[in-house]
Amino acid sequence: MAEKIPFVTKEQLEDIASRYATPFYLYDEKGIRETARRVNKAFSWNKGFKEYFAVKATPNPGILKILHEEGCGADCSSYTELLMADAVGFREGEIMFSSNDTPAEDFQLARKLNATINLDDITHIDFLERVADIPDTISCRFNPGGHFAIANNIMDNPGDAKYGMTREQLTEAYKRLLAKGVKHFGLHAFLASNTVTNDYYPELARILFKVAVELKEETGASIEFINLSGGVGIAYRPDQPENDIMAIGEGVRQAFEEVLVPAGMGNVRLYTEMGRYMLAPYGALVSRVIHQKHIYKEYIGLDACAANLMRPAMYGSYHHITVMGKENAPCDHKYDVTGGLCENNDKFAIDRMLPEINIGDLVFIHDAGAHGFAMGYNYNGKLRSAELLLKEDGSVEMIRRAETPADYFATFDFTGLFNRD
Repeated sequence: MAEKIPFVTKEQLEDIASRYATPFYLYDEKGIRETARRVNKAFSWNKGFKEYFAVKATPNPGILKILHEEGCGADCSSYTELLMADAVGFREGEIMFSSNDTPAEDFQLARKLNATINLDDITHIDFLERVADIPDTISCRFNPGGHFAIANNIMDNPGDAKYGMTREQLTEAYKRLLAKGVKHFGLHAFLASNTVTNDYYPELARILFKVAVELKEETGASIEFINLSGGVGIAYRPDQPENDIMAIGEGVRQAFEEVLVPAGMGNVRLYTEMGRYMLAPYGALVSRVIHQKHIYKEYIGLDACAANLMRPAMYGSYHHITVMGKENAPCDHKYDVTGGLCENNDKFAIDRMLPEINIGDLVFIHDAGAHGFAMGYNYNGKLRSAELLLKEDGSVEMIRRAETPADYFATFDFTGLFNRD
């Protein structure tokens, strides 16, 4: 079994925890930068390649600034994500706007920032024209329907997904957009989530490349970029194989050479919108053990809860747990590792074999850097934690402070509530 090793030592973490109250999120700047560079290298054969980081995965300006410095763009899905990308310094050509069931004000801001809009539905053409205008450059999202499979293994079910247009709608959308003055087209699709196989992107690319050739022949549209979106996952479990981004890039290159180049489309730029692959391994939820309970099972109670990291409670997802300082101790105790919500699914692990755990131990919950803090909530009045950045020089920077009760109550108007005769 492969190991999952924290990117910080027990001594470092105890020092950090002496200055910042647990629970908190901790991100590894070195790992983030190295991954961004690997992704850019893997697709460097495509002159126009750009990774548009999925802001929804880790919406923090401190993280976005690092990725911007590494040449990444920002993939936004909402008004506030657009505002954040603009505030960080992403400019024209660096923001992709991919949304669904989109409010008018979101489209209006996307046009103001000159973001590249990726239309989710054919009806959004008229809606966008009515609330803003139709830009010269636009992309359309494709949903092939049915099941998406690799080597007879079903990966996901696009036919049940709410995203994208049918194949027939794509042709109609391109024709209508051409008539409205669009000159530069893109194509986008997302068919599966968190795939741990080097074949996903090449297979998706081949599908999109063939559709792009057909659309060019059917409509005469100038298709200038193809967006493979996200879906490249990580190995959450120690015994899972990891994706090889260099092999993935090479597989996409082969499909590009076999499909697009012979069709005279060798200048098409490729984009990706990865979030999980870019950030998940480089963020952890750090929590301290505050209780033990011995009833029908053995329970370990943390000062974190599902409000801090909801994936295990919501999806039954596995997140590896390291008890700091006991990395080499035998995993001979079976525990449920829980939080304090009034919900029985508030568990980070169920029947997990771990070293003997004591009150006061620090636990490092791995692979929480994407869709971790971002999915947090305030049930039971729980407050969101701080986010910290472990910088390359070993120092720590707070990139988001912890919420306070004042933040929780800030949207209430108490005027007159307690004024009684």
